[in-house]
Amino acid sequence: MTISAPARAVRVLAAPGERHEEILTPAALDFLARLTEAFGERREQLLKERRRQAIRLASGSPLDFPVATAAVRDDRTWRVAPQAPGLKDRRVEITGPPERGMAVNALNSGAQVWMADFEDATAPTWDNVIGGQLNLLDACQRRIDFTTPEGKEYRLGENPATIMVRPRAWHLLEEHLEVDGRPVPASLVDFGLYFFHCAQRQIDAGYGPYFYLPKLENRYEARLWNDIFVFAQELLGIPRGTVRATVLIETITAAFEMEEILYELREHSAGLNAGRWDYLFSLIKTFGHRTDFLLPDRAKVTMTAPFMRAYTELLVRTCHQRGAHAIGGMAAHVPGKDPEAHHAALAKVRLDKERAAEDGFDGSWVAHPGLVPLCREVFDGVLGEHPHQLDCTREDVQVEARDLLSVRRISGPPTEQGVRTNIAVALRYFDAWLRGQGAVALDGLMEDAATAEIARVQIWQWLRHRVLDRETVLRVLDEELASLGAQHPWAALEEVRELFERNALASELPLFFTPDAYTRHLVRRAEGRS
Repeated sequence: MTISAPARAVRVLAAPGERHEEILTPAALDFLARLTEAFGERREQLLKERRRQAIRLASGSPLDFPVATAAVRDDRTWRVAPQAPGLKDRRVEITGPPERGMAVNALNSGAQVWMADFEDATAPTWDNVIGGQLNLLDACQRRIDFTTPEGKEYRLGENPATIMVRPRAWHLLEEHLEVDGRPVPASLVDFGLYFFHCAQRQIDAGYGPYFYLPKLENRYEARLWNDIFVFAQELLGIPRGTVRATVLIETITAAFEMEEILYELREHSAGLNAGRWDYLFSLIKTFGHRTDFLLPDRAKVTMTAPFMRAYTELLVRTCHQRGAHAIGGMAAHVPGKDPEAHHAALAKVRLDKERAAEDGFDGSWVAHPGLVPLCREVFDGVLGEHPHQLDCTREDVQVEARDLLSVRRISGPPTEQGVRTNIAVALRYFDAWLRGQGAVALDGLMEDAATAEIARVQIWQWLRHRVLDRETVLRVLDEELASLGAQHPWAALEEVRELFERNALASELPLFFTPDAYTRHLVRRAEGRS
């Protein structure tokens, strides 16, 4: 393929690494430059609109289904594109970072789909970002087999899972690549490098370039992604409509625009996904200043809470009435050595998957290969030989705006254990993230950035509403830092503490912990800056 040089070039600011030249080719960098030139300014405008919307909602403006798009919701004739090859049956999807060993295990797990996660499950060090792209390229070419120095072998099986890639979200930047002295949007880097190197290879293998889109807040952000897909396909000569994307409905504002998001992406849509921690995180960010949105310990806010039921049932109804898959959220349990605890955890996972399957979801996520058989068994019991249940249109579901916002029914103060758990998990995740690990097994669960986000914003919300005092938080913080240091003598306790204090104890809540932490710690550390 030949791409003429753009007016501006991408500069690589990082030191070269092993095999990096296979990904950062002149043509691939030209492709990134074209994406950045075409869509960088629109991205910035949409981020500004996010901030304006946040101010409006904080000032008391109601959140409701948009009046301007009522015609889209009322028109019962439109549908999304048919299921693409490899995405017709999605009853079990496994997620994880595109790290080499995890990639082989996920592809061989027996799940129908592997979501290679550059977002919440990847600490975005330069080596992780480019190494992940190399692993995806190797997986597409079936050359990802390897043996560790300890002699452990990883070999790709005959029927690997279909690959879907989750790029980083719109608010993040990749500071190791610049155009005109400005960092390239991280979402365009992750999408662009994979699309450039693997789109045609996936088509040749009988599949296509498939994506998960994180943290969208409205239909305009979905429209931007659709325009990017059209542009990228035209630029590389890929047939229009080959791309498929599933959108994670993990912000409260997106929950009010699910139909519109499907409509904007309809020629490239593969459905919607319902999460938990990011959704609750968004709810607190949006309405955390209001006492009627004061959430109790996150462990008590299950998918059976009324406002969560409204969200998930509306998602299934919306998807199935438009011919789109509805994918359920994560089972994060990591099988452990304690048989009693393991069986108790599996029982909870089974109940959660049974609820999802009975509600009409077409599949669900797991974080560990050991959960694939259980999830498959549950969905097999409902789907049988059918690949999905799109015919379950959930006409019985009627959701109004107040149903999505009925948090007061479960509002409550935190418990002492809830406070300690949030602080402990946030600290341990921050420690791992600073060391380049984005998916971490903590207390029997596979945790990612979404867990750290909900943990730290709950502490912030409880402090704001004075149901928790600062002295208690500082005491528990000291105790848990000491415990972390005893378990991991190499832990950078001062950096971990600073990260927690900046993101949980500040008077104004940072929207995400990742952008500032990325610049302050991952980028500056790599460059040798203080």
